[in-house]
Amino acid sequence: MRAPHVPAPPRSSGDRAAVRAALVLGGCSVLLLTLVAVRWGPLVGADGDVARATHRWAVGEPGITRVLRILTDWVWDPVTMRLVCAAVAVWLAGRRGEWGTAVWLGATCALAALLQQGLKSAVDRPRPVWPDPVDSARFAAFPSGHALTATVVCGLLLWLLRRHGAGPVLRRTALAVALVSVVGVGFTRIWLGVHWLTDVVGGWLLGAWVVALAVLARGRWRT
Repeated sequence: MRAPHVPAPPRSSGDRAAVRAALVLGGCSVLLLTLVAVRWGPLVGADGDVARATHRWAVGEPGITRVLRILTDWVWDPVTMRLVCAAVAVWLAGRRGEWGTAVWLGATCALAALLQQGLKSAVDRPRPVWPDPVDSARFAAFPSGHALTATVVCGLLLWLLRRHGAGPVLRRTALAVALVSVVGVGFTRIWLGVHWLTDVVGGWLLGAWVVALAVLARGRWRT
């Protein structure tokens, strides 16, 4: 006797939005990655113009530069962001018993880190070099690990707040903090002369793409 056919559940508007976001962000990420990898002239020229301007500001404003170094090294550092993510995962598993969500959160952050390192090795883009640097960084430039990690962690935590029915005040506050963190960390990397503008934009795009894919996968998994 044949088993009855069970139709797949219809996709919700949230699923459709996640699919569209994943496609758009993935396409933009691939396009930027290609232009960076082939060292497209107009892109390289724009990166150089922005880098030279911000480096002059960084050298000329040592007080602001010191503050931005503290923010980028301690507040918005990828290690700090991943520790926040780990703390939320532990809370989800221990206080709410949501082991699946905790594993999903940790796995997404780990996969984002692997994607970042894999692309850095594959593209192997040199970082800006200055005769009077105000900061230093290791590994290749593209994409910015700070920008990618902040985008992934903030995006996932915002989605979790929405999923758990957080109030509008908390959600708006969290959104403001997330925007300041994601934009702010990208700005610090450019100001300090350790990344090109497109490294940061690439980190934002790839991070948002990872979040969209993770949300989509979580919805399919629950279904």
